Amino acid sequence: MAAGDSFYVATPIFYVNDVPHIGHAYTEVAADVLARWHRQAGDDTWLLTGTDEHGQKILRTAVANDTTPKAWADKLVADSWQPLLKTINISNDDFIRTTDERHETAVVFFMQKLYDAGFIYSGEYEGYYCVGCEEYKQLDDLMETPDGDFAGQLVCKIHGRPVEVLKEKNYFFRMSDFQQKLLDLYESQPDFIQPESVRNEIIQFVKQGLDDLSISRSSFDWGIQIPWDNSHVIYVWFEALLNYITAIGYGSDSENFERRWPAVQLVGKDIARFHAVIWPAMLMAAELPVPRRVFGHGWLLVGGEKMSKSKLTGIAPSEITDTFGVDAFRYYFMRAISFGQDGSFSWEDLSARYQSELANGFGNLASRVIAMVTRYRGGVIPTPGEFTEADEAIFATAIRATADADAAIERLAIHESLAAIWTLVEQLNGYITLQEPWALSKDEAKAERLDTVLYTVIRGLGTLAVLLSPVIPDAAGKLWTAIGGHGDVTGQNVRAAFDWTGEPAVTPLVSSLFPRIEQVDPGAAA
Repeated sequence: MAAGDSFYVATPIFYVNDVPHIGHAYTEVAADVLARWHRQAGDDTWLLTGTDEHGQKILRTAVANDTTPKAWADKLVADSWQPLLKTINISNDDFIRTTDERHETAVVFFMQKLYDAGFIYSGEYEGYYCVGCEEYKQLDDLMETPDGDFAGQLVCKIHGRPVEVLKEKNYFFRMSDFQQKLLDLYESQPDFIQPESVRNEIIQFVKQGLDDLSISRSSFDWGIQIPWDNSHVIYVWFEALLNYITAIGYGSDSENFERRWPAVQLVGKDIARFHAVIWPAMLMAAELPVPRRVFGHGWLLVGGEKMSKSKLTGIAPSEITDTFGVDAFRYYFMRAISFGQDGSFSWEDLSARYQSELANGFGNLASRVIAMVTRYRGGVIPTPGEFTEADEAIFATAIRATADADAAIERLAIHESLAAIWTLVEQLNGYITLQEPWALSKDEAKAERLDTVLYTVIRGLGTLAVLLSPVIPDAAGKLWTAIGGHGDVTGQNVRAAFDWTGEPAVTPLVSSLFPRIEQVDPGAAA
């Protein structure tokens, strides 16, 4: 991207039937890292997240908890979902709720537009319905359980719970009209759906043929009413997908809408069909641009299974942040899992990476360098002498790491971006070992060489502070201040991380960026 371009990134809006777990937080952090990176690159950035609050599942959950759907949603949003953003340090620009008046008004406007254009008609539908997914299921989406509580019943492959057979009069969206248009979109924009595995699955799904989509429900009333028939509410997925445009002014603020849209959309791979098939078809029907990209990332697995509150495998983000800190949480999930693939979470791996990569690798590097400048040069960053091949290699690595990290972000390969940045961490540690500044300090004749070595490593730390700010903002900010960086590190151009400027002095770190943690007992932590 060119500096100043619009970059709008959106997470899915999360269903408020329960509290968030680290699977939700994983998506939020990924979107936040991308947004922070683009902001630091000078792009016109906007990060949207929010909550999905209509539908039968919310209604049933509220009734089971002896309250109303709106009261249930209000409580969970206030007590759990919005606090999650603070827990993991998300820099969202907006938080959309599907119960917001701005959303409901724009949804009605959109629906009427499609109805008037002939894309919506009435009919009758019968099928297998999964309340957990809020979706009618095809037979290949179901399985028959041979034993257990649901023996002999058809259950949803995702939730493992029985489906219901529903028959009702509905309104339908003429999605079948868009089969070829969608295939043409996928062919003309090969990166519209990512990663490749999700793209291939979506293309095969559409090639099999698209049915028209049931988009209303009359068996319950917790939702947005159909504008021309108030005995029906809009199918929760159909109206929820519209949040990505209702939040930025669709139907009310055309200037902002045109400034922001289209978006890069991060979703779990299990909801990629909604976002890569139904959603672009809806936009085509309304003669609006389709998203810039739909990225279906993998699942977080615990014990080989997708993380799920219903299966008691959900882990609250605070269970990790309370022990390891927010930055470590953010770093671990962006580094340990290839973005786009499934990844297994374990307390052992988290603890090992914290110690080796953050505490020993990066944190110890920062502490050592600042301590050496303080001890050998009274805290003053020295003027370098003549650079050697070893020094130039550090500078070259810093420049290459910056370019490689930015290119990886453009591909949404956050894990590759961190791997590129870490080449500089590793090379700086190796450089210090070989240059032995503690030995140089004992020989007055090598004072100039010591100056050059200290300057070189400080330059490297400055580059790391800028590059790592989108991922570990607290630690990067502390390091930036300690090495005398000018202004706030978030104001530094991440695409020119090597060209930073600062004061000629360092300030000792009050404590290590990543303090050592006693061995974590995974059983106790879990």
